[in-house]
Amino acid sequence: MSQEDSARRFASISLVGKENALSDRIPFRVHPMLAMLVRKPFQRAGWTFEEKYDGYRVLAYREGARVTLLSRNNKDRTGSYPDIANTMAGLPARTLLLDGEVVAFDRGHVSRFQLLQKGKAEPSYAVFDCLYLNGNDMRRQSLSVRRAALENVVPKQGRIFLSNRLAEDGLEAYRLAKKRGYEGIVAKELMSPYIEHRSNGWLKVKVHQEEEFVIIGYTAPAGMRTDLGALLLGGYKGKELLYVGKVGTGFDKKTLGMLARSLRPLIRKRLSVANPPRGKNITYVAPRLVAQIAFAEWTADHKLRQRSFSDCATTRTRRKLPCRRMPLEFKNPRSDFGPFWWDFPGGPLFAVTGATSVELRK
Repeated sequence: MSQEDSARRFASISLVGKENALSDRIPFRVHPMLAMLVRKPFQRAGWTFEEKYDGYRVLAYREGARVTLLSRNNKDRTGSYPDIANTMAGLPARTLLLDGEVVAFDRGHVSRFQLLQKGKAEPSYAVFDCLYLNGNDMRRQSLSVRRAALENVVPKQGRIFLSNRLAEDGLEAYRLAKKRGYEGIVAKELMSPYIEHRSNGWLKVKVHQEEEFVIIGYTAPAGMRTDLGALLLGGYKGKELLYVGKVGTGFDKKTLGMLARSLRPLIRKRLSVANPPRGKNITYVAPRLVAQIAFAEWTADHKLRQRSFSDCATTRTRRKLPCRRMPLEFKNPRSDFGPFWWDFPGGPLFAVTGATSVELRK
């Protein structure tokens, strides 16, 4: 059977006469397929290019009249998004498993995590995959087949909607994402099955880069802000600690308070920094906390441009694990700065922490 025939067969599955034959129970729970990060956009035959959303990953299970929304870490989020759950219950399928992102859009229809997190915009569900439909396990089917099935049950607009496919050319898709202010693009191989771990069948390219940096200090608050002003950020090149810029946006009041409480015990009179920051009202801290920072690019003077705080800093945890050295190049094409070197004990770890990101967030 050709891919086109298979797609039509799954996309046209009907409920008529099957309600008694199909079980309401989806016989498995899945771990989401994850995209690998690549640094540059590309064009490749047999691939499709989608908008990368900035929200919460959610797997939606419809089992007869019952709907369950599960997070990437298998947390039940049904009660958090009742409108999405109610819309899911009304889709034309008896059993259905969807994969997508819960998002909140700004006025320019760009997904913004901060809006979603703070509840300042109505959440909706951008769906990009169909893993189970009316008794049929779709995971081994190609993406093109799964997408055809998805288009038969999910509308293009509404509380639940189809994910946005951009230009067929990956380079043009990236240009569109950059122009519209999207977080990035996700490239997907049309023949790929659904693999329940990180796979090179899905590749993501971020318009704004996002990395972890050590916090080396902070500035005093000004105006209406309390606790602290901006975080001073650093990174290691070999054993040398370098100042790479400060970040003063992306915080809410609660986060500022948490950061201030965590940083106070780490205050130092001085810190060995190869290129110390200039300015008054600077407080240095021991480099034992990390922060996840979104930024546009490296400037010619080796600083981060368009910085924004993305995630909470977390205290360092030491573990006795063998360390290997692994380069991450944070390098402007017009600059001879880099690469930074970070310690990665046994896997993808936070900078200078000695602990995995999962352990840090615990």
